[in-house]
Amino acid sequence: MDAQETLQNVEKALEEIRPFLMSDGGNIALLSIEDTVVKVQLQGACTGCSVNQMTLKNGVEATIRKYAPHIMEVINIE
Repeated sequence: MDAQETLQNVEKALEEIRPFLMSDGGNIALLSIEDTVVKVQLQGACTGCSVNQMTLKNGVEATIRKYAPHIMEVINIE
């Protein structure tokens, strides 16, 4: 999978996740993709949410890996 395809697949994953985050007053922005690491920024209500790490790992990372299986980690940059 080339870089452009990875970017497209990660964007598809984020589009799938956004409605759930927005329903709780949050959002997510893609900052960068470096090899097998995706850097995102949780926004809005997600920044202060006590379960944002669980959301990041169980929701965001799992969905991104469904679209781009070679991604190993998703990191939130505050």
